Amino acid sequence: MEPQPTSRSRATFGKEILLLRALGLELLSTTEAAALAAAGWAGRGDHKEADRRAVDGMRAAFSIAELDGVVVTGEGEKDDAPMLFNGERVGNGRPPMIDLAIDPLEGTRLLAETAPNSVSVVGAAERGAMWSPGPAFYMDKLAVPREAASVIDMTAPPGVNLARIAKALDKEIGELAVFVLDKPRHAVLIADIREAGARVKLAPDGDVLGGILAALPNGGVDVLMGVGGTPEAVILACALKALGGEMQCRLAPQKEDERANVRDHGLDTSRILTVDELVHGEHSVFAATGVTGGDLLEGVGEEAGHPTTSSLLLDSVAKTVRFVRTVHDTSVGAPEEPVGRSDVPKTALGSQGTSGS
Repeated sequence: MEPQPTSRSRATFGKEILLLRALGLELLSTTEAAALAAAGWAGRGDHKEADRRAVDGMRAAFSIAELDGVVVTGEGEKDDAPMLFNGERVGNGRPPMIDLAIDPLEGTRLLAETAPNSVSVVGAAERGAMWSPGPAFYMDKLAVPREAASVIDMTAPPGVNLARIAKALDKEIGELAVFVLDKPRHAVLIADIREAGARVKLAPDGDVLGGILAALPNGGVDVLMGVGGTPEAVILACALKALGGEMQCRLAPQKEDERANVRDHGLDTSRILTVDELVHGEHSVFAATGVTGGDLLEGVGEEAGHPTTSSLLLDSVAKTVRFVRTVHDTSVGAPEEPVGRSDVPKTALGSQGTSGS
């Protein structure tokens, strides 16, 4: 007969579960704070200042968050931008102990031009669970929804993968929509996708959003393909663990200094990483808040004189997908401490409230 947990161990386990469940709201407060801080810089053309405001807002929110976090990877290292530094400790030092992958403002240039789909994003997992990209800034990625998780092979040509994905999704190849960043490096990939018969959805930035849209029902995207940032790969992995999607990716350094750093650190550019290799363990949490409105989230708005935010919150253990709309009463607290009504409108899942993934 297996030993039964003691009352103390049951209490400890229950406390850990409660802490992890509460983590989502703590993370949500940080992306909301970043979005609120950056939103005023929409259309001003100064993406560096917008990024700095988002970082400052997120850091302030983390300073009072109930967690003991370590930043494993962030976008600032790649873009030489204002940042929460890799290795930085955040939170009030109390449990839960977590790893963090962050981008306070994904789509800085989108915000600077008031273009859609700029967001603030955070991924979290248990301490020691996240893969660290070290000096590697870029990865080639292939992300799909749950139904196609077992059929992809990153070593195969795009047309082969698209045929397999179409079959898994019970679609014709011509019905597939493939999210690709609109970069010169993707000219051949885009031509290959179109030659295979699939449609291409181009976006100037934001492949975290592309991967999430691919994994969500009715997201309007079936596949994410192409090279994007390594921090975004880890952040996206946190989201895909909750959504049941899969991703294969491998390092794809874009400049000679990055290639040299990757070689010097002994990193294998041929190794293919999956979601579970990017983020080990069972539990991950993902939070995103829209800064400018777009395909998934509304941007920062206003209601009765108070700022509003639209956010997505995912939890891999609870298997929940929450779309959250918050009204922030800034007269009684800082933007990173939202007070007021929080409700959940109709979402891309076609329901209200919390939906299982």
